[in-house]
Amino acid sequence: MSGPRWLDDEQQRTWRLFQVMQVRLGARLANDMSSHSELSYQDYLVLVALTDQPDGRMRVFELARDLGWEKSRISHQVARMTQRGLVQKVRCGADRRGATVCVSALGRARIEAAAPSHVDAVRRLFVDRLSAAELECLAEISATVLRALSEDEGCCPPGR
Repeated sequence: MSGPRWLDDEQQRTWRLFQVMQVRLGARLANDMSSHSELSYQDYLVLVALTDQPDGRMRVFELARDLGWEKSRISHQVARMTQRGLVQKVRCGADRRGATVCVSALGRARIEAAAPSHVDAVRRLFVDRLSAAELECLAEISATVLRALSEDEGCCPPGR
């Protein structure tokens, strides 16, 4: 039996830079969201997923899958958002065990108000720092890794 395949110096450097970038970028975007809107970053992510749907609704399990969240995390987030009037949770008629999450008028208004500031932050902190070639390369890398994760998990990749 062979031992672990350790990362070489360049692989380790790349991996660690990616990890730090991901954590710091997420934290900055979350901080920006909370200081410029009435939404948390998690609220925003849920509302984006819902408003991307033509009817503004998704099954809870689909929402969890698309966001890459555990069942308990999405359940708690949806409960908090329901209490604040951002979404509504309704039982599925076809599947009595399942539930659908629907964006409310208030949720739609809040994401529409938050989106301009958020896209400005994404541009300022990320998009405008990269060339078109770097963005394309990152898109290809992301798609490759997401496909591998989906194959490993046995599900469909988002944004295919």
